[in-house]
Amino acid sequence: MTYEMKDKKLRNRVLNIIRKIPYGKVISYKELAHFFQVHPRKIAKIVASNTKLKEIPCYKVVYANGYVGGYRLGIKKKIDLLKREGIKISNNKIGKKHFLHSLSQISQS
Repeated sequence: MTYEMKDKKLRNRVLNIIRKIPYGKVISYKELAHFFQVHPRKIAKIVASNTKLKEIPCYKVVYANGYVGGYRLGIKKKIDLLKREGIKISNNKIGKKHFLHSLSQISQS
């Protein structure tokens, strides 16, 4: 399998997992990176490349320390989308109770 094919396969798998993140939950770049055994920057690059913003809610991917991070449509829009799901944000930071803690559960569905 070529490098490009592996990259495309990883991209599809990552975006598929993001699509399955439950309402009111977020996940960190670090958690996704750990699950897929790649560097968090690789996950960030995949997330940033998402052009299907309505189908794949990449706004639900945040920093492991709770900070919201960036978004293709701007941080304000990302915060608005997260708040619509009942996620509490203070000083651009999300509380740990909103983090998805078991990625393996959604990866199998």
